[in-house]
Amino acid sequence: MSKIVKLKKGFDINLAGKAKQELADFAPAQTFAIKPTDFIGLQRPKVLVNEGDAVKAGTPILFDKALDQVMYVAPVSGEIVEVKRGEKRKLLEIKILADKENSFEDLGKINLASIDRESLVQKLTQSGVWPNLIQRPFGVVANPADTPKAIFISAFDTHPLAPDLGFTLQGEDSYFQAGLDALAKLTEGKIHLNVDGSKSVPAIFSQAKGVQINQFSGPHPAGNVGVQIHHLDPINKGEIAWTISPAGVVQIGKLIVNGVFDASKVIAITGSELTKTAYVKTKVGACVSTFVKGNLNSGHVRVISGNVLTGEKISMEGYLGFYHNQITVIPEGDYYEFLGWAKPTTEKLSYHRALGLLSFLKPNKEYVLDSNARGEERAFVQTGVFESVTPMDILPVYLLKAIMAEDFDEMEELGIYEIVEEDLALCEFVDVSKHPVQELVRKGIELIQYS
Repeated sequence: MSKIVKLKKGFDINLAGKAKQELADFAPAQTFAIKPTDFIGLQRPKVLVNEGDAVKAGTPILFDKALDQVMYVAPVSGEIVEVKRGEKRKLLEIKILADKENSFEDLGKINLASIDRESLVQKLTQSGVWPNLIQRPFGVVANPADTPKAIFISAFDTHPLAPDLGFTLQGEDSYFQAGLDALAKLTEGKIHLNVDGSKSVPAIFSQAKGVQINQFSGPHPAGNVGVQIHHLDPINKGEIAWTISPAGVVQIGKLIVNGVFDASKVIAITGSELTKTAYVKTKVGACVSTFVKGNLNSGHVRVISGNVLTGEKISMEGYLGFYHNQITVIPEGDYYEFLGWAKPTTEKLSYHRALGLLSFLKPNKEYVLDSNARGEERAFVQTGVFESVTPMDILPVYLLKAIMAEDFDEMEELGIYEIVEEDLALCEFVDVSKHPVQELVRKGIELIQYS
C-alpha cells in the first residue's frame, strides 16, 4: 500500500546557478574515463585493456577480483589512451579518446517473459549496467549472489541545484518501464518508487507499473533514498536492500530493449560561477572541460562532479562521475577572513541564527557560497543541530562518537546499517565543530563491513 510521508526535519540550501530547463549545444566531449574510485567497495580492480586498444561502448575494461562477475565497461567507442595510476600503482582512471561515430557491442536483446533470474543476472553483470545497483547497508555495488528484500528508487533529488529528473528523463518512458520490469525479477519483495509529494509528478513516474509509488515531501534530505528506506522498510542487521537511480533504471531498460550498453544521460550544468547554466546530453565519464572552459564568470573556481554536499572536487580537465547527474561550479574558498562570522550580513547562508549571520531574514534568497569552511576542526559542541536536520530515528552525534571510538556494539545500536555518507552530509554543512562527517561515516561502515 502506498505511503505518504511528510518530513519536517532538514534544510534546503538555496544556491544561485540553477540550470535553465533547456538543452544546451555545448561541444561534445572528446575524452571519457572510467574511475574505479567512483565505485565504493571495488577492492582489487583488474584492468582488461592496454593503452592503444580499440574498444566499443560496452566492451569490458576492468572488473573487481573480489566480485569478478561484475564487469565495468567502456561508455563510448574509441581508443584507450591512458591507464592512469597513482601511489602504489593505485588505479585512478582509464581514459578513452572517443570515436566521432559511437559504435556498440551487440549484447543481445533480452526477452523478460522467458528469461529466468539467474540468466538475467548474468546478462546484467556482463553488460556493464549492474553497477547501477547499490546495496544497503554499506552503499557498495550489489552482490549478484544476494536477493534483496526490496528495491528502492528515489524519483526526485533535493540536493542543492539538483536537476529536475522529469526533464532529464523526457522521452525515456518505455525504457524506464522495461528497466522496472527487469528489476521485478531480481527481488521477491516490492519495488518502491518514491516521488515528490509537494509537486506534480512527471508521467514517467506516475504511470509506472509494477511498483509501489510513495510520496515524500519536506526539505532536504527528503530526496535521499536512505531517508526514504528508513520510513518505509528500515534495514536491520542481516537484511539487504538495493537502490538504483532513475537514470540507472533507464540504462537497464535500454539494454533490455536495444541490446546495448548506452551510457548517454542528460545532466545539469550548474553553479553561480558559470555564465551559462543549462542541461546537456552527454555520456557517463565525459570530460567536463567542454562544459566549463569559456563558460566562467571568474578564473578562481572549484569544479565539482555532482552536488556541493556529496560531490567530488575535480580539475577543469576532470571527468563526470558514474553516479553523478550534475556538474557544479562555485567560487574557490582558499582564503582567511578574520572574524567573518561576526560581521552582520545577509549574504552568507547559515542554518544557525548566530551573531552576524542574518540569512534567516531572507528565506527565499539565492546565495553565492564558496568552499571556505570558515573554521577548523574542534571538539564536538552539543547543540542538537544534527538531530534537527536528520529526519531519521538515529542520534548522529552519538553515532559519530561511537565510530571515532571504534565501538562496534554502539555503532550497530545507533543505526550504522541505515546510513551512508549522503544521509549525514547536511550534518557536515551545519557542524560548527567542522568535523569531516562523511569521512567518519565511511570509516564506520568499513569497520563494520570488514570486521
